[in-house]
Formats: sequence, structure tokens, C-alpha cells
Amino acid sequence: MSVLELRDLRVTYAGDVPAVRGVDLSVAAGEVLGIAGESGCGKSTITNAVLRLLPRSAEVGGQVLLDGEDVYGMSFGRLRAVRWAQASIVFQGALHSLNAVQRIGRQIAEPILLHSKVSRREADKRVAELLEQVGLPARRARDYPHQLSGGQRQRVMIALALACGPRLLIADEPTTALDVMVQAQVLDLLSSLVKDLGLSMVLISHDLSVLGSVCDRVAVMYAGRVVEQGPATAVFDDPRHPYSAALAGAFPRIGDERFRYSPRGLPGDPPFPGDLPGGCPFHPRCPIAVDLCATTEVTLAGVGDGRTSACLRATERGLDLRGAR
Repeated sequence: MSVLELRDLRVTYAGDVPAVRGVDLSVAAGEVLGIAGESGCGKSTITNAVLRLLPRSAEVGGQVLLDGEDVYGMSFGRLRAVRWAQASIVFQGALHSLNAVQRIGRQIAEPILLHSKVSRREADKRVAELLEQVGLPARRARDYPHQLSGGQRQRVMIALALACGPRLLIADEPTTALDVMVQAQVLDLLSSLVKDLGLSMVLISHDLSVLGSVCDRVAVMYAGRVVEQGPATAVFDDPRHPYSAALAGAFPRIGDERFRYSPRGLPGDPPFPGDLPGGCPFHPRCPIAVDLCATTEVTLAGVGDGRTSACLRATERGLDLRGAR
């Protein structure tokens, strides 16, 4: 049984704005799934949908299953027990997620005291263990968030997410605001925690190179749908959708000849969810689009080696998905 399974997940915001349009994804025990895409493609909406953190005005369809149990069929009491203890989230902005006027030790201890029913002394001991686990000395429990660097605050967020021993960790662009060196440290930390603790993880990023180095599988999203899915290294090295190819080319590998002439972006912007073009929603920006792309709604189809792509031309031989033959 999958730790997390999304079945035909659909999320529509107020004003009839379809942010997520029929997404099917699963995460096995001990697996790391990456979700990639530009801002506005629906990545964070999926994150918030997993634990019912969406605004009340949002309409949700389909199913979100945690260990086989439908999150949207849970009572609030059951949902409260599942949050933290079964699945937890590391948000993008640690400074905005932490309470500025509480010491970090108290913030980490709060969910432990709530869910584990332990004494304050036992909770403090667990806080010290968690801080050591994420590479911070236990004495930093007495600090306030502003006394920590960006990378240290992100480590605190990871410790907070691990406080109650969840099986699933969701990391929503956890390294976006960090410099390259600290980003690498945080990613190494997440990878080691997944391995050491046997966690499953969903890692969300716009950077395919990050996902390719950390994840087992990657799902690439565009306009609220998954347009390609497969093994992480394969999606990065040999994308089978032109949008995946554009993302991969935007983050080339230094010293790799294949990326020397890669594009550094795409013309235009992603479509507004409330005003999607007909056919394939990527066709107005696609370098290999044909007339049929503007009228045919493409769904995911197998392209070999456990990979799927939503592109009419994905299986054409000799075709460079970056637009050159």
C-alpha cells in the first residue's frame, strides 16, 4: 500500500479557477517523489491539499489517501491526530513559519506535548535530540528565530516536521531562499534523514537539477496537470515532454557538453488557470508544437521504461524536444 496516493485530485479556487486538474500520484514507503514546475502550476496547492490546508472557499474533488485512508473523509479530530504524527510539512519560508516571539525549543516541543502525551522534561529531551539530528547543537533551543541564519532556521523547520515521527514528509521548496552552499547542505540533510529514518518524502521545486539529485521519481506539472512522470535521472537527462526539457535546460550541469547550448528559459508566461488555451495548454509556448496540438487534449501515455508523457510528439524518433532536429 502506498503511503500517499492522489486519485484524480481536482482543486478549484473561488471564481472558478482550476488550480489542479485531475492529478494521479503515489508515493511508496521509503520513496522520494519530486514535483516540478513553474510558479502557478499547482505544486503548492497539492501540498496544502494533502493535509486539508486549503482555504475554505476551495472546492476539492477526487481522493487524497494517507495509508489508504481518505483525508477528506476524516473527522477534524482524526485529521488533527494525522497532522504531525502521520504526515508533516516543511514550508518554503522558515522565518514566516516560525513564531518570532517564542524560543525555538518551545515551538518544537509544542506538537510533541500535544500528540505524544509526555512530560515537559521528556519533550525537552526529544527537542535536544531533534536539533542534534538536523545538525544544530541542543543549546540553540534557547534561541529565537531571528538569532539563527536562514539555513539554521530551515533546519529548525525540518526538526519541527520530524517532532512526532511522521511516515511522510512534504518539503515545499525548502531551499528556495538559501544560497547554493546552504541549499546543498539542507538537501544532503533531507536525503540522509529519509534514508536513516525510513521516511517517504514529497519534494517540491522548480529546479529539475535539485530533484534529479535527490528524488527517486519526478512528476512535472504544467497548468494544473502532470505532463511527464518517471525516474528522476531519466526525466532530467532525457525529458520526453518539451516543458520538462525547458526546465532541465534552465538549470544546466556545469561541464556537461549536452547543456552548452541549452535554452535558458521559455518565451511568455504560464497560462492563467481561469483562462486556459484549448488543446495542449503548453502549445502556445512549445517550440515543437504542430496544428493538432491546439485542438487535441493530450493525456499521459506510456513512453517506455516506466515513464509517461502528455505530448503528441513524445515518441517521435530523432526529435529534439528542445526544438532542434
